[in-house]
Amino acid sequence: MHATLKTLKEKITTRQAKVFVIGLGYVGLPFAVEKAKVGFEVTGIDQNPRRVEKINRGENYIDDVDDQELKNLVKQGLIKAEDHFANISAADVVVICVPTPLTKNLVPDLQYVENVTGEIARCLRPGQLISLESTTYPGTTEEVMLPILEETGLQVEKDFFLCHSPERVDPGNKRYTTKNTNKVVGGVGPRSLEVGMAFYGQTIKRVVPVSSARVAEMVKVYENTFRAVNIALVNELALLCDKMGISVWEVLEAAFTKPFGIMPFYPGPGVGGHCIPIDPHYLEWKAREYNFTTRFIGLAGEINRRMPEFVREKVLRTLNSIGCPPSRSKILMVGLAYKKDISDCRESPAIYIAELLLADGIELLYHDPYVPEALLAGTRYCSQPLTEELLAGVDLVLITTDHSQVDYQWLVEKSRIVVDTRNATRKVRGREGKVVLL
Repeated sequence: MHATLKTLKEKITTRQAKVFVIGLGYVGLPFAVEKAKVGFEVTGIDQNPRRVEKINRGENYIDDVDDQELKNLVKQGLIKAEDHFANISAADVVVICVPTPLTKNLVPDLQYVENVTGEIARCLRPGQLISLESTTYPGTTEEVMLPILEETGLQVEKDFFLCHSPERVDPGNKRYTTKNTNKVVGGVGPRSLEVGMAFYGQTIKRVVPVSSARVAEMVKVYENTFRAVNIALVNELALLCDKMGISVWEVLEAAFTKPFGIMPFYPGPGVGGHCIPIDPHYLEWKAREYNFTTRFIGLAGEINRRMPEFVREKVLRTLNSIGCPPSRSKILMVGLAYKKDISDCRESPAIYIAELLLADGIELLYHDPYVPEALLAGTRYCSQPLTEELLAGVDLVLITTDHSQVDYQWLVEKSRIVVDTRNATRKVRGREGKVVLL
Protein backbone atom coordinates (compact mmCIF):
# COMPACT_ATOMS: atom_id res chain seq x y z
CA MET A 1 0.00 0.00 0.00
CA HIS A 2 1.09 3.54 -0.75
CA ALA A 3 2.83 4.84 2.40
CA THR A 4 0.96 8.17 2.63
CA LEU A 5 -2.37 6.45 2.04
CA LYS A 6 -1.62 3.77 4.63
CA THR A 7 -0.70 6.34 7.29
CA LEU A 8 -3.81 8.44 6.71
CA LYS A 9 -6.13 5.40 6.67
CA GLU A 10 -4.66 4.23 9.97
CA LYS A 11 -5.31 7.65 11.51
CA ILE A 12 -8.88 7.55 10.23
CA THR A 13 -9.74 4.00 11.29
CA THR A 14 -8.30 4.58 14.77
CA ARG A 15 -10.11 7.96 14.84
CA GLN A 16 -6.91 9.80 15.56
CA ALA A 17 -7.27 11.93 12.43
CA LYS A 18 -7.92 15.60 13.06
CA VAL A 19 -10.98 16.72 11.10
CA PHE A 20 -11.59 20.29 9.95
CA VAL A 21 -15.05 21.24 8.68
CA ILE A 22 -15.27 24.49 6.72
CA GLY A 23 -18.73 26.04 6.85
CA LEU A 24 -20.85 25.46 9.96
CA GLY A 25 -24.34 25.84 8.57
CA TYR A 26 -27.13 23.36 7.91
CA VAL A 27 -24.69 20.84 6.44
CA GLY A 28 -21.42 21.47 8.24
CA LEU A 29 -22.50 21.57 11.87
CA PRO A 30 -24.56 18.32 11.84
CA PHE A 31 -21.66 16.64 10.05
CA ALA A 32 -19.14 17.93 12.62
CA VAL A 33 -21.31 16.67 15.46
CA GLU A 34 -21.59 13.16 13.96
CA LYS A 35 -17.80 12.94 13.56
CA ALA A 36 -17.15 14.20 17.09
CA LYS A 37 -19.67 11.73 18.55
CA VAL A 38 -17.49 8.78 17.46
CA GLY A 39 -14.31 10.31 18.88
CA PHE A 40 -12.80 12.45 16.13
CA GLU A 41 -11.36 15.79 17.22
CA VAL A 42 -13.22 18.30 15.04
CA THR A 43 -12.41 21.94 14.33
CA GLY A 44 -15.01 23.98 12.53
CA ILE A 45 -14.12 27.05 10.50
CA ASP A 46 -16.72 29.68 9.71
CA GLN A 47 -16.41 33.30 8.59
CA ASN A 48 -19.34 34.27 10.81
CA PRO A 49 -17.82 35.17 14.22
CA ARG A 50 -21.23 34.85 15.93
CA ARG A 51 -21.47 31.20 14.91
CA VAL A 52 -17.94 30.59 16.13
CA GLU A 53 -18.65 32.20 19.49
CA LYS A 54 -21.87 30.22 19.92
CA ILE A 55 -20.25 26.89 19.17
CA ASN A 56 -17.36 27.54 21.54
CA ARG A 57 -19.94 28.29 24.23
CA GLY A 58 -21.78 25.08 23.38
CA GLU A 59 -24.80 26.95 21.99
CA ASN A 60 -26.67 25.36 19.12
CA TYR A 61 -28.34 27.25 16.22
CA ILE A 62 -29.25 24.41 13.83
CA ASP A 63 -32.59 22.60 14.20
CA ASP A 64 -31.18 19.17 13.30
CA VAL A 65 -28.51 19.28 16.03
CA ASP A 66 -29.32 18.26 19.59
CA ASP A 67 -28.55 21.11 21.99
CA GLN A 68 -27.22 18.91 24.77
CA GLU A 69 -25.13 16.77 22.43
CA LEU A 70 -23.33 19.81 21.09
CA LYS A 71 -22.80 21.21 24.58
CA ASN A 72 -21.31 17.90 25.79
CA LEU A 73 -19.00 17.56 22.78
CA VAL A 74 -17.66 21.09 23.23
CA LYS A 75 -17.13 20.40 26.94
CA GLN A 76 -15.19 17.24 26.07
CA GLY A 77 -12.96 19.19 23.71
CA LEU A 78 -14.12 17.21 20.68
CA ILE A 79 -15.58 20.26 18.88
CA LYS A 80 -14.24 23.78 18.67
CA ALA A 81 -14.67 26.56 16.15
CA GLU A 82 -12.42 29.19 14.58
CA ASP A 83 -12.97 32.06 12.16
CA HIS A 84 -9.57 31.72 10.44
CA PHE A 85 -7.42 29.17 8.58
CA ALA A 86 -4.24 29.58 10.61
CA ASN A 87 -4.36 26.00 11.93
CA ILE A 88 -5.55 24.21 8.80
CA SER A 89 -2.16 22.51 8.32
CA ALA A 90 -2.94 20.44 11.44
CA ALA A 91 -5.87 18.82 9.64
CA ASP A 92 -5.69 15.27 8.38
CA VAL A 93 -9.11 15.59 6.74
CA VAL A 94 -10.68 18.82 5.48
CA VAL A 95 -14.39 18.78 4.60
CA ILE A 96 -15.76 21.76 2.65
CA CYS A 97 -19.42 22.65 3.30
CA VAL A 98 -19.63 26.22 1.98
CA PRO A 99 -22.50 27.75 -0.03
CA THR A 100 -22.61 27.44 -3.81
CA PRO A 101 -25.17 30.08 -4.86
CA LEU A 102 -26.23 31.34 -8.27
CA THR A 103 -25.77 34.84 -9.62
CA LYS A 104 -28.80 36.91 -10.65
CA ASN A 105 -28.27 35.51 -14.17
CA LEU A 106 -28.50 31.92 -12.88
CA VAL A 107 -24.75 31.37 -13.34
CA PRO A 108 -22.86 29.25 -10.75
CA ASP A 109 -20.99 31.35 -8.21
CA LEU A 110 -18.04 29.31 -6.93
CA GLN A 111 -16.26 32.12 -5.12
CA TYR A 112 -16.62 30.42 -1.72
CA VAL A 113 -15.29 27.09 -2.99
CA GLU A 114 -12.41 28.80 -4.79
CA ASN A 115 -11.48 31.01 -1.83
CA VAL A 116 -11.55 28.13 0.64
CA THR A 117 -9.50 25.93 -1.69
CA GLY A 118 -6.95 28.73 -1.97
CA GLU A 119 -6.71 28.97 1.83
CA ILE A 120 -6.21 25.20 2.08
CA ALA A 121 -3.56 25.29 -0.65
CA ARG A 122 -1.48 27.81 1.31
CA CYS A 123 -1.04 25.24 4.08
CA LEU A 124 -1.42 22.00 2.11
CA ARG A 125 0.89 19.22 3.25
CA PRO A 126 1.39 15.57 2.32
CA GLY A 127 -1.05 13.13 3.88
CA GLN A 128 -4.25 15.21 3.80
CA LEU A 129 -7.68 14.32 2.44
CA ILE A 130 -9.76 17.17 1.00
CA SER A 131 -13.46 16.45 0.48
CA LEU A 132 -15.97 18.79 -1.15
CA GLU A 133 -19.56 18.35 0.04
CA SER A 134 -21.01 21.54 -1.46
CA THR A 135 -23.40 20.89 -4.35
CA THR A 136 -22.04 22.02 -7.69
CA TYR A 137 -21.81 21.15 -11.37
CA PRO A 138 -19.98 18.00 -12.58
CA GLY A 139 -16.32 18.78 -13.00
CA THR A 140 -15.88 21.32 -10.17
CA THR A 141 -13.64 19.13 -8.00
CA GLU A 142 -11.26 18.27 -10.85
CA GLU A 143 -11.46 21.44 -12.93
CA VAL A 144 -11.62 24.12 -10.23
CA MET A 145 -10.22 22.71 -6.99
CA LEU A 146 -7.49 20.35 -8.22
CA PRO A 147 -5.48 22.96 -10.20
CA ILE A 148 -5.46 25.30 -7.20
CA LEU A 149 -4.22 22.53 -4.91
CA GLU A 150 -1.57 21.26 -7.33
CA GLU A 151 -0.14 24.77 -7.79
CA THR A 152 1.60 24.00 -4.49
CA GLY A 153 3.77 21.41 -6.24
CA LEU A 154 2.09 18.57 -4.38
CA GLN A 155 0.40 15.91 -6.48
CA VAL A 156 -3.01 14.35 -5.97
CA GLU A 157 -2.99 10.58 -5.41
CA LYS A 158 0.66 10.80 -4.40
CA ASP A 159 0.92 13.53 -1.77
CA PHE A 160 -2.72 14.34 -0.97
CA PHE A 161 -6.17 12.95 -1.75
CA LEU A 162 -9.23 14.66 -3.15
CA CYS A 163 -12.85 13.52 -3.37
CA HIS A 164 -16.41 14.74 -3.72
CA SER A 165 -19.17 13.48 -1.44
CA PRO A 166 -22.37 15.47 -1.96
CA GLU A 167 -24.41 16.34 1.09
CA ARG A 168 -27.90 14.88 1.26
CA VAL A 169 -29.21 16.72 4.29
CA ASP A 170 -32.99 17.06 4.46
CA PRO A 171 -33.62 19.69 7.18
CA GLY A 172 -36.31 18.69 9.62
CA ASN A 173 -36.37 15.04 8.53
CA LYS A 174 -36.48 12.96 11.71
CA ARG A 175 -36.27 9.61 9.92
CA TYR A 176 -33.25 10.24 7.70
CA THR A 177 -30.38 12.08 9.35
CA THR A 178 -26.72 12.66 8.52
CA LYS A 179 -25.87 9.26 10.01
CA ASN A 180 -28.38 6.99 8.26
CA THR A 181 -28.63 8.68 4.86
CA ASN A 182 -26.59 6.74 2.29
CA LYS A 183 -23.43 8.65 1.30
CA VAL A 184 -22.05 8.80 -2.24
CA VAL A 185 -18.28 9.21 -2.59
CA GLY A 186 -16.25 9.78 -5.74
CA GLY A 187 -12.48 10.34 -5.81
CA VAL A 188 -10.25 11.92 -8.44
CA GLY A 189 -8.41 8.59 -8.41
CA PRO A 190 -8.56 5.16 -6.75
CA ARG A 191 -6.47 6.16 -3.73
CA SER A 192 -8.62 9.22 -3.09
CA LEU A 193 -11.70 7.03 -3.30
CA GLU A 194 -10.21 4.48 -0.91
CA VAL A 195 -9.36 7.01 1.78
CA GLY A 196 -12.65 8.87 1.26
CA MET A 197 -14.59 5.62 1.74
CA ALA A 198 -12.61 4.89 4.90
CA PHE A 199 -13.36 8.34 6.31
CA TYR A 200 -17.09 8.43 5.63
CA GLY A 201 -17.50 4.81 6.65
CA GLN A 202 -16.63 5.74 10.25
CA THR A 203 -19.98 7.48 10.78
CA ILE A 204 -22.26 6.70 7.85
CA LYS A 205 -24.12 3.38 7.81
CA ARG A 206 -23.80 2.88 4.06
CA VAL A 207 -21.24 4.53 1.78
CA VAL A 208 -21.79 4.19 -1.98
CA PRO A 209 -18.62 4.40 -4.11
CA VAL A 210 -18.72 5.80 -7.65
CA SER A 211 -15.99 5.88 -10.28
CA SER A 212 -15.13 9.58 -10.15
CA ALA A 213 -15.78 12.91 -8.48
CA ARG A 214 -17.65 13.96 -11.64
CA VAL A 215 -20.11 11.11 -11.20
CA ALA A 216 -20.66 12.02 -7.53
CA GLU A 217 -21.32 15.64 -8.51
CA MET A 218 -23.78 14.55 -11.19
CA VAL A 219 -25.61 12.29 -8.71
CA LYS A 220 -26.53 15.20 -6.47
CA VAL A 221 -27.63 17.63 -9.17
CA TYR A 222 -29.70 14.84 -10.75
CA GLU A 223 -31.43 14.09 -7.44
CA ASN A 224 -32.53 17.69 -6.99
CA THR A 225 -33.33 18.15 -10.68
CA PHE A 226 -35.60 15.10 -10.48
CA ARG A 227 -37.51 16.74 -7.65
CA ALA A 228 -37.59 20.17 -9.34
CA VAL A 229 -38.99 18.77 -12.60
CA ASN A 230 -41.67 16.70 -10.88
CA ILE A 231 -42.67 19.58 -8.61
CA ALA A 232 -42.92 21.79 -11.69
CA LEU A 233 -45.14 19.20 -13.39
CA VAL A 234 -47.57 19.11 -10.50
CA ASN A 235 -47.44 22.92 -10.14
CA GLU A 236 -48.36 23.27 -13.82
CA LEU A 237 -51.20 20.82 -13.25
CA ALA A 238 -52.39 23.05 -10.40
CA LEU A 239 -52.39 26.08 -12.72
CA LEU A 240 -54.45 24.18 -15.30
CA CYS A 241 -56.87 22.81 -12.72
CA ASP A 242 -57.43 26.33 -11.42
CA LYS A 243 -58.51 27.48 -14.88
CA MET A 244 -60.72 24.41 -15.32
CA GLY A 245 -62.39 24.69 -11.92
CA ILE A 246 -61.03 21.29 -10.83
CA SER A 247 -59.48 20.56 -7.43
CA VAL A 248 -55.88 19.54 -8.08
CA TRP A 249 -55.78 17.98 -4.61
CA GLU A 250 -58.70 15.68 -5.45
CA VAL A 251 -56.99 14.69 -8.71
CA LEU A 252 -53.75 13.85 -6.91
CA GLU A 253 -55.43 11.97 -4.10
CA ALA A 254 -57.13 9.72 -6.61
CA ALA A 255 -54.04 9.38 -8.84
CA PHE A 256 -51.84 8.28 -5.95
CA THR A 257 -54.09 5.30 -5.25
CA LYS A 258 -52.44 3.60 -8.25
CA PRO A 259 -50.01 1.07 -6.75
CA PHE A 260 -47.38 1.39 -9.49
CA GLY A 261 -45.98 3.78 -12.06
CA ILE A 262 -46.52 6.98 -10.07
CA MET A 263 -44.75 8.82 -7.27
CA PRO A 264 -46.37 11.42 -4.98
CA PHE A 265 -45.41 15.04 -5.57
CA TYR A 266 -47.55 17.95 -4.45
CA PRO A 267 -48.06 21.53 -5.66
CA GLY A 268 -47.26 24.52 -3.52
CA PRO A 269 -46.52 28.24 -3.54
CA GLY A 270 -43.12 27.64 -5.12
CA VAL A 271 -39.94 25.82 -4.22
CA GLY A 272 -37.48 26.88 -1.54
CA GLY A 273 -34.39 25.85 0.34
CA HIS A 274 -30.84 25.95 -0.91
CA CYS A 275 -31.06 22.91 -3.21
CA ILE A 276 -34.09 22.53 -5.46
CA PRO A 277 -34.36 26.16 -6.70
CA ILE A 278 -30.61 26.31 -7.38
CA ASP A 279 -28.98 22.95 -8.15
CA PRO A 280 -30.74 22.19 -11.47
CA HIS A 281 -29.37 25.44 -12.89
CA TYR A 282 -25.84 24.20 -12.23
CA LEU A 283 -26.51 21.32 -14.59
CA GLU A 284 -28.28 23.60 -17.08
CA TRP A 285 -25.28 25.94 -17.13
CA LYS A 286 -22.72 23.13 -17.49
CA ALA A 287 -24.68 21.57 -20.36
CA ARG A 288 -24.12 24.68 -22.48
CA GLU A 289 -20.40 23.86 -22.47
CA TYR A 290 -21.32 20.81 -24.52
CA ASN A 291 -23.74 22.72 -26.77
CA PHE A 292 -26.61 20.85 -25.14
CA THR A 293 -29.92 22.44 -24.12
CA THR A 294 -31.60 21.01 -21.02
CA ARG A 295 -35.17 21.93 -21.93
CA PHE A 296 -36.90 20.13 -19.08
CA ILE A 297 -34.71 21.82 -16.48
CA GLY A 298 -35.22 25.29 -17.90
CA LEU A 299 -38.97 24.86 -18.18
CA ALA A 300 -39.23 23.45 -14.66
CA GLY A 301 -37.43 26.48 -13.29
CA GLU A 302 -39.78 28.84 -15.13
CA ILE A 303 -42.90 27.10 -13.81
CA ASN A 304 -41.68 26.92 -10.23
CA ARG A 305 -40.61 30.57 -10.22
CA ARG A 306 -44.07 31.51 -11.48
CA MET A 307 -45.93 30.06 -8.48
CA PRO A 308 -45.51 32.99 -6.04
CA GLU A 309 -47.13 35.27 -8.64
CA PHE A 310 -49.97 32.78 -9.04
CA VAL A 311 -50.53 32.75 -5.27
CA ARG A 312 -50.64 36.56 -5.31
CA GLU A 313 -53.28 36.47 -8.06
CA LYS A 314 -55.28 33.92 -6.08
CA VAL A 315 -55.18 36.12 -2.97
CA LEU A 316 -56.29 39.20 -4.92
CA ARG A 317 -59.17 37.28 -6.50
CA THR A 318 -60.25 36.00 -3.10
CA LEU A 319 -60.13 39.47 -1.55
CA ASN A 320 -62.25 40.84 -4.39
CA SER A 321 -64.75 38.01 -3.92
CA ILE A 322 -65.38 39.12 -0.32
CA GLY A 323 -65.49 42.82 -1.21
CA CYS A 324 -62.11 43.83 0.20
CA PRO A 325 -60.00 46.18 -1.93
CA PRO A 326 -56.40 44.89 -1.71
CA SER A 327 -54.98 48.31 -0.80
CA ARG A 328 -57.25 48.45 2.26
CA SER A 329 -56.90 44.81 3.26
CA LYS A 330 -55.06 43.16 6.11
CA ILE A 331 -53.65 39.66 5.62
CA LEU A 332 -52.08 37.18 8.01
CA MET A 333 -49.51 34.84 6.48
CA VAL A 334 -49.05 31.54 8.30
CA GLY A 335 -45.51 30.31 7.71
CA LEU A 336 -42.37 31.93 6.29
CA ALA A 337 -40.03 28.92 6.35
CA TYR A 338 -39.65 27.11 3.03
CA LYS A 339 -40.98 23.83 4.47
CA LYS A 340 -42.84 22.59 7.52
CA ASP A 341 -41.39 22.40 11.03
CA ILE A 342 -38.05 24.11 10.36
CA SER A 343 -36.73 27.67 10.66
CA ASP A 344 -34.91 27.78 7.30
CA CYS A 345 -36.15 30.62 5.08
CA ARG A 346 -33.56 30.30 2.31
CA GLU A 347 -35.22 30.88 -1.06
CA SER A 348 -38.59 30.51 0.65
CA PRO A 349 -41.49 31.22 -1.73
CA ALA A 350 -43.36 32.69 1.25
CA ILE A 351 -40.84 35.55 1.35
CA TYR A 352 -41.41 36.32 -2.33
CA ILE A 353 -45.17 36.17 -1.89
CA ALA A 354 -45.01 38.52 1.10
CA GLU A 355 -43.03 41.07 -0.89
CA LEU A 356 -45.49 40.88 -3.80
CA LEU A 357 -48.43 41.49 -1.46
CA LEU A 358 -46.68 44.38 0.26
CA ALA A 359 -46.07 45.93 -3.17
CA ASP A 360 -49.86 45.78 -3.69
CA GLY A 361 -50.36 47.98 -0.63
CA ILE A 362 -51.70 45.16 1.56
CA GLU A 363 -51.10 45.41 5.30
CA LEU A 364 -49.26 42.23 6.17
CA LEU A 365 -48.76 40.29 9.39
CA TYR A 366 -47.23 36.85 9.78
CA HIS A 367 -47.12 33.94 12.20
CA ASP A 368 -44.37 31.35 12.18
CA PRO A 369 -43.42 29.48 15.38
CA TYR A 370 -39.95 28.79 13.96
CA VAL A 371 -39.16 32.25 12.53
CA PRO A 372 -39.45 34.91 15.26
CA GLU A 373 -38.49 37.79 12.96
CA ALA A 374 -37.90 38.39 9.28
CA LEU A 375 -36.88 41.14 6.87
CA LEU A 376 -39.59 41.70 4.29
CA ALA A 377 -39.18 44.35 1.58
CA GLY A 378 -36.57 46.12 3.72
CA THR A 379 -38.72 46.24 6.88
CA ARG A 380 -38.28 44.02 9.93
CA TYR A 381 -41.39 42.09 10.94
CA CYS A 382 -42.01 39.96 14.03
CA SER A 383 -44.06 36.80 14.24
CA GLN A 384 -47.46 37.45 15.80
CA PRO A 385 -48.98 35.14 18.43
CA LEU A 386 -51.81 33.16 16.85
CA THR A 387 -54.84 34.39 18.81
CA GLU A 388 -58.56 34.69 18.22
CA GLU A 389 -58.19 38.49 18.34
CA LEU A 390 -55.53 38.41 15.63
CA LEU A 391 -57.69 36.29 13.32
CA ALA A 392 -60.71 38.50 13.91
CA GLY A 393 -58.70 41.55 12.89
CA VAL A 394 -57.57 40.35 9.45
CA ASP A 395 -59.51 40.00 6.23
CA LEU A 396 -57.77 36.87 4.98
CA VAL A 397 -55.40 34.17 6.23
CA LEU A 398 -52.83 32.84 3.76
CA ILE A 399 -51.22 29.47 4.61
CA THR A 400 -47.80 29.30 2.95
CA THR A 401 -46.10 26.77 5.24
CA ASP A 402 -47.95 23.83 6.77
CA HIS A 403 -46.32 23.73 10.22
CA SER A 404 -47.55 20.78 12.27
CA GLN A 405 -48.17 22.65 15.49
CA VAL A 406 -50.84 24.95 14.05
CA ASP A 407 -54.41 23.96 14.91
CA TYR A 408 -55.96 24.29 11.45
CA GLN A 409 -59.46 23.34 12.58
CA TRP A 410 -59.44 26.25 15.03
CA LEU A 411 -57.72 28.52 12.50
CA VAL A 412 -60.42 28.00 9.88
CA GLU A 413 -63.25 28.35 12.39
CA LYS A 414 -61.93 31.69 13.65
CA SER A 415 -60.97 33.14 10.25
CA ARG A 416 -63.11 35.02 7.76
CA ILE A 417 -61.57 33.24 4.79
CA VAL A 418 -58.41 31.16 4.24
CA VAL A 419 -56.26 30.67 1.15
CA ASP A 420 -54.42 27.39 1.63
CA THR A 421 -51.44 26.79 -0.70
CA ARG A 422 -50.36 23.53 1.01
CA ASN A 423 -53.67 21.73 1.58
CA ALA A 424 -52.88 21.99 5.29
CA THR A 425 -56.64 22.18 5.98
CA ARG A 426 -57.44 18.84 4.28
CA LYS A 427 -58.68 17.29 7.57
CA VAL A 428 -60.64 20.36 8.67
CA ARG A 429 -64.37 19.76 9.08
CA GLY A 430 -66.67 22.30 7.47
CA ARG A 431 -64.00 24.05 5.42
CA GLU A 432 -66.23 24.36 2.36
CA GLY A 433 -66.93 27.99 1.63
CA LYS A 434 -64.21 29.20 4.00
CA VAL A 435 -61.09 27.69 2.43
CA VAL A 436 -59.75 28.46 -1.04
CA LEU A 437 -57.21 25.89 -2.17
CA LEU A 438 -54.29 26.44 -4.51
